Amino acid sequence: MKKLILIALVATIGVSAKAQNPRYVAAMEKNTPMADTARDGEHLQSLANNFERIAGAEKSEWLPLYYAAYCYAKMTYTTKGNTIDTYCDKADVFIKKADSLNPNNSEIYTLKAMIASARISVNPMTRGQKYGTESAELRDKAKELDPTNPRPYYLEGTAYFYTPPMFGGGKDKAKPAFEKAMKLFETFKPASSIAPNWGKDATAYFLKKCDEK
Repeated sequence: MKKLILIALVATIGVSAKAQNPRYVAAMEKNTPMADTARDGEHLQSLANNFERIAGAEKSEWLPLYYAAYCYAKMTYTTKGNTIDTYCDKADVFIKKADSLNPNNSEIYTLKAMIASARISVNPMTRGQKYGTESAELRDKAKELDPTNPRPYYLEGTAYFYTPPMFGGGKDKAKPAFEKAMKLFETFKPASSIAPNWGKDATAYFLKKCDEK
């Protein structure tokens, strides 16, 4: 019995020490704020590389993989055509690895939805239905997994915002989703200093755009 207790204690200490790894946390804290604010492709690529290196050193951690995928998803906004698919493919590789480490996570499903939505812009006329449906299903799963997560609602708002009214989108459809996201952002508390916490400023921006005539 004493042996079992000792083994359990050692295991607990090991987990706790890993969770408090100061070098890992410091490296993440240095890069995660920039992942949200970076806009140009060169900066995002540099950040993606940083997160990939952190993931290589911390193979049991899902967040570096998540942020690498997030950077590549954002890089789709900096280009057009088939290059978008190239970035989405890279994002998919990282987010699938993150999912294998931390399944049924709302943030991961949100990012999957973001990636699927990005693929639409390669050719909206031929891809809108397929990837629009896929993105919506992933957003719904993200909401189900964590009803307090504002990011699925933010993505829903952007989906409506960039969809023409004749196809069921437009500002009037987008605004309630952005309002829901902003309401959740007001009370949302990230799980840690390096947990996902992006989207509030963008939500505020789109809410203003929805009110413009």
